[in-house]
Amino acid sequence: MKGYAMLKIGEVGWIEKDRPACGPLDAICKPLAIAICTSDVHTVWEGAVGDRHDMILGHECCAEVVEVGECVKDFKPGDRVLVPAITPDWNSLEAQAGFSMHSHGMLAGWKFSNFKDGVFSEFFHVNDADGNLAHLPKEINVVDACMLSDMVPTGFHGVELADVQFGDVVLVIGIGPVGLMSVAGANLRGAARIIAVGTRPVCIEAAKKYGASDFINYKNGTIEDQVMKLTDGKGVDKVVIAGGTVDTFASAVRALKPGGRIGSVNYLGSGDYIKIPRVEWGVGMGHKNICGGLMPGGRLRMEKLGSLVARGHLDVSLMATHVFEGWDELPKALEIMKEKPKDLIKPVVVLEK
Repeated sequence: MKGYAMLKIGEVGWIEKDRPACGPLDAICKPLAIAICTSDVHTVWEGAVGDRHDMILGHECCAEVVEVGECVKDFKPGDRVLVPAITPDWNSLEAQAGFSMHSHGMLAGWKFSNFKDGVFSEFFHVNDADGNLAHLPKEINVVDACMLSDMVPTGFHGVELADVQFGDVVLVIGIGPVGLMSVAGANLRGAARIIAVGTRPVCIEAAKKYGASDFINYKNGTIEDQVMKLTDGKGVDKVVIAGGTVDTFASAVRALKPGGRIGSVNYLGSGDYIKIPRVEWGVGMGHKNICGGLMPGGRLRMEKLGSLVARGHLDVSLMATHVFEGWDELPKALEIMKEKPKDLIKPVVVLEK
């Protein structure tokens, strides 16, 4: 089979590999559509998870099942499925402890294009098919289905980590695809006011539709100073970090009220340390809680989030701004995600409708 791979740090290209083998609990799938993630850019051009050689990229897609193992009960060849970016080992001790995304090691639930070949290939392997795949609702097209792989569950997890409650004032830092879904998730959870940090007009317009009420341009001064001006010096109840750098945490802490909570789902592709401002953190005693986490994967989460889209409670169609057709367009889509033109939110490549 062919696949589009990271050849080494800073270099990508097409390669040929053997089709993966199917274990008794597993499935082999072929992608119907694939989406490009900023994480792919971090992985290749920043070496964020270390050097990888001839590793097929990609962790966002929807797919058709072509083969299942003898112990798989709920899926069969021909089924169209949602595929989460995170595919835990559900029999692991970490999963039993409630942290499935870290099954068998920190971040080890993230397998595609990290520990094994990803989904940018003619066929790909899914471990624990009954636990990780979800049937694709007929109401959801293949482009929208790709958003359910990563953008929706990650953005919503940021809201969960921040513990957004009814009436909260919420700051969302970064309104790319993940941040937009954090805005949508905070709105669904009943936030009274959502302040969004971003500069690209296409993202700002989408954020307005998802529920953001105020906007901050980080080029016009520090985030925290602008937050304090908007909130009459009070700060915000919750912060979701969906973009930025290791330095972003300092602004989040300064903008947060005592007793508030920061939920970070940002992939920090570079930098060695995160700096927390001592005084604004209450000299260590301000009850300003910081929680960063990889989004949960799994079938149940995919089914629940899929239901939100299928029943019209969440419109993800705003995010796919660049849609291509055919494998030949994949390199162009990845390059666009790397360059991030002003009119981009998310590129998707459709392979079969």
